[in-house]
Amino acid sequence: MDVKLPKLGEGADSGTVVSILVKEGDPITEGQTMLELENEKAVAPIPSPASGVVTQIFAKEGATLSVGQLILSVAQAGEIRPAPKPIPAEQGPGSMPEPQPAVPSTPAASAALTEPEFAEPAPSSALPPPAAPSIRKLARDLGIDLFRVRGSELGGRIVLPDLRAYVQRLQKLVFRTKHAPLAAPTAPAVVAPPPESIDFSKWGPIEKRPLSQIRRVISRRMAESWATIPHVTHFEEADLTGVLDLKRKYNDAYEKQGAGLTVTSFIFRTVAMTLRKCPLMNSSLDETTQEIVIKHYIHLGVAVDTEAGLIVPVLRDADRKSLLTLSQELTALSDKARDRKVSLEELKGGTFTISNLGSIGATHFGPIINKPEAAILGVGRGTLKAVVRGQQVVPRVLLPLAVSYDHRIIDGAEAARFMVELIKALEQFKEEDVKL
Repeated sequence: MDVKLPKLGEGADSGTVVSILVKEGDPITEGQTMLELENEKAVAPIPSPASGVVTQIFAKEGATLSVGQLILSVAQAGEIRPAPKPIPAEQGPGSMPEPQPAVPSTPAASAALTEPEFAEPAPSSALPPPAAPSIRKLARDLGIDLFRVRGSELGGRIVLPDLRAYVQRLQKLVFRTKHAPLAAPTAPAVVAPPPESIDFSKWGPIEKRPLSQIRRVISRRMAESWATIPHVTHFEEADLTGVLDLKRKYNDAYEKQGAGLTVTSFIFRTVAMTLRKCPLMNSSLDETTQEIVIKHYIHLGVAVDTEAGLIVPVLRDADRKSLLTLSQELTALSDKARDRKVSLEELKGGTFTISNLGSIGATHFGPIINKPEAAILGVGRGTLKAVVRGQQVVPRVLLPLAVSYDHRIIDGAEAARFMVELIKALEQFKEEDVKL
C-alpha cells in the first residue's frame, strides 16, 4: 500500500520532515513511528497505518510534505510490487497541472479557486485511488474524477463522506462565483516591487543560513499580526520590592516541591487575576462576523526562547491554579518547549501572552500581539532605583511592563485600567497566596 501523510489536525496541512526513522527493506509494524514532522512549531511523530516491509521511501529529510502526499510504500511478504514514481521533494500535492472547471472571470471566483478549502489533491501515482466498487460506481454516475477527491481513511481510501464533502465544496464554489459582485472600476492599485536579491559579499565576507521552518512560521505570523492589527503599546513600571522579598523567603520551600519560584510565576498569577477584572483584554476579534469574542477561560501563553526560535506553549486555566502549580507547570512547559517536545495542541487556544525578556537583561520593549489574541504583556528586567515614598527617597526595584493591545476592540482607557490593576496586584501580593 502507498502510505500518505494523514490529516495533522485543525488548520494544519503541511510540515517539514525532521527525521526518517525507517529504511527501505525494514520491517514496520502498525503504529510504529515512520518519521518526525515539524508542523508550525511542534514536532510530531507520524505512525505507520499498517504492518509490512518498507519497499520504497519518497520523503526526504528537510522536505516539506502536505496532507495526502506520498511518504513511502509498504508491502507484505510475497506481495512486494514496484512502487509508483516518487514526487520530487520540492513539489507538493497540487504541483501537477490539472484542468480547472470554467468559471466566470471575477475577482471573487479567482479568490475562491485559490482558497485552501478548494485545493484538490494531485494523483501521486498511475494507480486508481483506493475506493469501494460502490463508491467508484457512484462517482462514475455523478461524473466525478476520484483523483480529485481526498480520501480520509487508512492509506487515502475514499469513502462516501469524502465524496459528499467534495460535492459540497463544488456547490460552495458555484454559489460564490454566481453571487460574486462585478468589479467596480477603481484606481490602479499600488503594487509593491518584487524583492531584490542583494549581493552583500561585494562589501565583505558573509555567511548564509537557510530559513528554518519554524522561522518561516514566526516570520509569517509576525508580519500578518503587524499588518492587520493596529498596535498600541502602553508602558509602565511596577514596584517589585515586595515580590522579591517573598521570593527570597519561600524559594527554598518551592524548590523542595520541584518548582522554581520566579518573578514570572508571580506575574502569571497576577495577570490571571487581573484578566478576570478586565475581560476585554482576554478577548479576540472575529473578523468574519465582526464580533468581539470574550472568553470565560484564561489560558496564558508563555513565550519561550529556544535554539530553534520563539515558541509559545499555553498554560491552561491559569486563574484556577495556585502559585505552586503555576510555578511547576511553567517549568515543565518551558523545558518541553526547549526540547521541542510540545505538541501542536499545546500551542493552541491561548487567550493572552506574556513575554519576559528580563532574564536576558532587556528593559523596555514593545511586543507584537500573538494573533488572534487581543493583547500581550512584555516584561523587562527589574532595576534598583531611587524612588520618592512620602517625604523620603528610598531604594526600590522597579519592573518595566509594556502591554500591546488591539486598538480595534480595546481603547487606551481599558488598557490603562488593566495596567493599574496589574501593578496594584503585584505591589500588594499577599503572603498567604505564596505559603505552601
